[in-house]
Amino acid sequence: MISFDEDKQDERVKTLYKKEEEELASTLASRHGVPYLDLSAHPINIDALRVVKEGEARAAELAVFNATDKKIDVAVLSPKNEKALALIEDLKQRGYLPEIFMVSHASLEKVWERYKDLSYSFETKSGALDISNDEILEVTKKVNTLADVKTLIEGVLSLKRAYRISKILEIILAGAISLKASDIHLEPEDADLRLRYRLDGVLTDILHFDSETFELLLSRIKLVSELKLNVKEKAQDGRFSIKLAEVEIEVRTSLLPGPYGESVVLRILNPDAITVDLEKLGIHPKLLEILKSEIRKPNGLILTTGPTGSGKTTTLYAFLKKIYTPEIKVITIENPIEYHIEGIVQTQAEADKGYTFAEGLRSALRQDPDVIMVGEIRDDETAAVAVNAALTGHLVLSTLHTNNAAGAFPRLLDLGVNSKVISSALTITIAQRLVRTLCPACKKEMPLIDKAKATVDRILGEITDQTYLENVQREKVWAPVGKQGDGTLCLECSGLGYKGRIGVYEAILVDNEIEKAVITNPSERDIRAAAKGQKLLTLQQDGVLKVLNGVTTLDELDRVIDISV
Repeated sequence: MISFDEDKQDERVKTLYKKEEEELASTLASRHGVPYLDLSAHPINIDALRVVKEGEARAAELAVFNATDKKIDVAVLSPKNEKALALIEDLKQRGYLPEIFMVSHASLEKVWERYKDLSYSFETKSGALDISNDEILEVTKKVNTLADVKTLIEGVLSLKRAYRISKILEIILAGAISLKASDIHLEPEDADLRLRYRLDGVLTDILHFDSETFELLLSRIKLVSELKLNVKEKAQDGRFSIKLAEVEIEVRTSLLPGPYGESVVLRILNPDAITVDLEKLGIHPKLLEILKSEIRKPNGLILTTGPTGSGKTTTLYAFLKKIYTPEIKVITIENPIEYHIEGIVQTQAEADKGYTFAEGLRSALRQDPDVIMVGEIRDDETAAVAVNAALTGHLVLSTLHTNNAAGAFPRLLDLGVNSKVISSALTITIAQRLVRTLCPACKKEMPLIDKAKATVDRILGEITDQTYLENVQREKVWAPVGKQGDGTLCLECSGLGYKGRIGVYEAILVDNEIEKAVITNPSERDIRAAAKGQKLLTLQQDGVLKVLNGVTTLDELDRVIDISV
C-alpha cells in the first residue's frame, strides 16, 4: 500500500514556489540592472526600519533593512513602482543615501514582519541605542530593588516573542543603570540562562530564563553592538551607547564561546560613576594632603597599583579633575577610553593596529603636554618612555599591576628601568582596593570581641604614628542586615546590607631611604622596611580604621585584603 504524506508534499510545493519566486526576482533584477538579494539568508538591522513607517513601506512595496549613519539599504519589489520611487526621492531629500536592491515578495514580508520587534529604543547613530523615551525612563523609576528587575522581566516573558526580546534587553539595561551595576552577565547553562549583575564589585543573581529567549536576546545584543551574527566559535568585542536623559552611557559588549553557548558580559560605563571628587574616594586626610601636594608638582611619575576593578582609573581621573585648568594641556592614552572628560585630549591605544601605549605616549609628547595619563604601564618600552617623560618636565600619571605600593619598585626594575633613574622620576606609588560600604539605613551595631578583636588589636598595634588612633573607638563594629527593624526588606540597599564602595589606600613616597633601597635590586619586603619611617598607613591599617568607623565590615575587608596573620 502506498502512503501519501500530505504535509511533506505541501512543504515540497512551498519550497519549489519559493525557489521560482526568487529566480523570477533575480531575472527581473538583471533586466532592470539592479542588484538582487534574498533576504531570507540576510541579517536585518531592526533599527533601520525606523527610517520608513510600516504603513508607508507596505504601500510602496519596499523596506529599509540596513542603515549606517545616512547610508541605507533599500529592498524594493519593483524599481519602477511609482510609490517606491517617490518614497526613495523623499529619503534623498531627507539626506539619506539609498542603495537599491530588488527582492521577492517573501523577502519583503520577512522584513515587514520585523516591525513587531521594534521597541521603545532606537538607534541615533551607528551603534548608539537611544533609550531616552519617557516609557524607558519610567522603567528606571520603577526599579528600586533586584526583585523589581526580576518582576518586570518575568512580566515581559509572557508577551509575544517578537516584541519581548527588545523589551527584555531594555529592562535589563535600565535595571542595571538604576541599581548602579558595573556589569551585566548573561551565562548560558545546561538547562537555562542565568542573569547576574555585578553590584559593588560582587556578582548577584537576578533570575534564570529559557535558552530560546536567550538566543534571540543574543542576536539583538550582537546587532546593536555591531558584531557578527554568524560567528559563534570565536570571542567578539563590541560596543554601543545608551542616551538616557542628558547622559550618554557607553556599554562594552564581550562575547565568549562556551559549552552551552556564548557567554555575554555587558560592561556599563556611566559617566556619573567617574565624577567622584578626590576628597570622597576614602583617602585618609594625612595621605590626601600628601597626594594633593604631589599632583601639583610640574613633573614626576605617580603610579596607582592594584588588581583589575580596584578603582585605579577612577583615582587617576580624580587627580586630573583636581589639577585641570584651561591653562594646562592634559593628554590621556587609554585602552579603552572609559569616560570622556571635557577639556582633556584623549586618545585610544590599539595594539592590533600598531598604536601601542608607548607609541601613543611618544605622539603625546610631541603635542607639548603638561600632564599625561597613561592607562597602564605593561611593557618595558612604555615604562622607558613614561620615565623619560617624567624626567623631562612632564607630570605622568599611570597604573601598574602589582599587589601593593612596595611592589611597584621591583616591577619597574623587572621592566628594565635603571634603578638610579627610578628614584629621580618616580615620586609616589599608591596601592588601592575597593570595599563595599555598609548600608546606613539598616546596619547593626555589634560588640568587638574574640578573634575579631585580636585581629583589630594586632593590626592597630603596627601603627607607629599614634595620631592616627586619636578618637578611634575599639569596642564595637557594625554588621550588614538588609532588613528594616520591622523585618521588611531594606529598600535603600535592596536587601544586600551594603550600598556603594569606598577605597582603601596605602602609599610609599620616594625619599632617601627608598632611593638607597632601590639601588640594591630590592624585594617588596626591603621596600616596606625602607618605607617604615614614613609612618603611612598600610592597606590593612587603613581598612581596619574604616571598620571601626562603621564604614565597612571585617568580613568585607578580609574578602578584598588578606588580614589574617
